[in-house]
Amino acid sequence: MSLTSANAIITISISSLLPAPVQLQGFSADDIFSTGALKSAEVQMGVDGLLSGGFVNVPVPQTFDLMADSPSNSVFDTWWAAQEAAQDVYIASGVIILPGVGIKWTMVKGFLTSYQPLPDVKKLLQSRKFEITWQQSQPAVAPSLVIPI
Repeated sequence: MSLTSANAIITISISSLLPAPVQLQGFSADDIFSTGALKSAEVQMGVDGLLSGGFVNVPVPQTFDLMADSPSNSVFDTWWAAQEAAQDVYIASGVIILPGVGIKWTMVKGFLTSYQPLPDVKKLLQSRKFEITWQQSQPAVAPSLVIPI
């Protein structure tokens, strides 16, 4: 199997708003989503030159890039409008399956932390970006996706 991302499957559910999982579609030509590197440890250097460190939980920011005409823009528009009306947040959960690498990620407790209300208008309408910040991402090898050698 190739490393194409065209077969990626991404679903999100938004508690009390869209409880049934919705598959995101209509990703931009060059980007589906991106996540940054997470800081895996917090360290401090003592005045005597000895380094100490420890584990600290960190959030997982994820930015989705959707074409201007993507039907999935309405998911984020609905989410934003509901939060604006309620003056409160709605929490999402998600699942990402990347068949090319045979891994499924479960995304836990996500908040809409960045919302682009309309596309940038250039020669062609540009993609819209939305950021969800997750409490945690849990990878697991998806047995049905493992390709025998």
